[in-house]
Amino acid sequence: MIDNKTIAFIEQKYKAMGENPETYMQGLLHAKPITYWDYISVDTLLSLQKTRTNFKDEEIFILYHQVVELLLKLVLHEIKQISLNDEITPSIMLEKIQRVNRYTTMLISSFDIMKDGMDYDDYNTFRASLTPASGFQSVQFRYIELYCTRLANLVSKRPLKSLPVNPSLQDCIDNLYWKDAGYDRSTGKKTITLQLFEEKYMGEITQLAEKVVGKTIEERFLSFDRECPELQMQLRYFDRLYNIEWPLVHLNTAQHYLDLRNENKNATGGSEWKKYLHPKYQKRIFFPGLLSDEEKQNWGN
Repeated sequence: MIDNKTIAFIEQKYKAMGENPETYMQGLLHAKPITYWDYISVDTLLSLQKTRTNFKDEEIFILYHQVVELLLKLVLHEIKQISLNDEITPSIMLEKIQRVNRYTTMLISSFDIMKDGMDYDDYNTFRASLTPASGFQSVQFRYIELYCTRLANLVSKRPLKSLPVNPSLQDCIDNLYWKDAGYDRSTGKKTITLQLFEEKYMGEITQLAEKVVGKTIEERFLSFDRECPELQMQLRYFDRLYNIEWPLVHLNTAQHYLDLRNENKNATGGSEWKKYLHPKYQKRIFFPGLLSDEEKQNWGN
């Protein structure tokens, strides 16, 4: 039975909101009990797999990528709280990065579902119906990068045009490394994969890049005025998990399906997938200040 103290707290809560607590109390008399399936939206969640072919393993492909997007959302949930909190402390950042590392470890270990969990011939047949879609079009990847590190760390190692000594924000955005996967360098033209992605998301990406200037996780860490060895270790670990191990398991899976029989098939998005996915070519590093010159030179090898 609810005691008077609890009832008083409830009344105080709604009065502070300018609401009549009696109205809410009366509403409880008729409210249906909450259920797991309604709270988690299970029926909706399980109805989101829309296959384009009759191959049974295509549903596995869709489900797995939806799981990946949910894990990326978990990562974003934590790193936003670091980036957008001007009062962030080393201890809170440490807790958040430890969570992020658990989510990223799940991303890495789960890729066996893709690599060993689908029929080779079926996948190489139904994947043609996915063209020109590509995992490269996952915007949450781009958001995570922007929250984590300064924009200059995300510029292509082979920019489309020479950059000034002090590039502007727009110079950097025009030459983000992932755009390399969407350009035909022989013609200078964008693939339709990149065109469609930019049409949908480039405005949001630019706005976020402007919003996090000076507030990335890299910059938040550098602002601390004392040594944080455990946090430094966890940031280095995240950098390695996300920017080396995660791309490598993706690359190994791509090789399994696209190059297993030395057929060297094209990716559905048309990228040079071997160079795009291998971290030794991108050398994407979120926290370069935490690495030695030798570590940076050998990144991804």
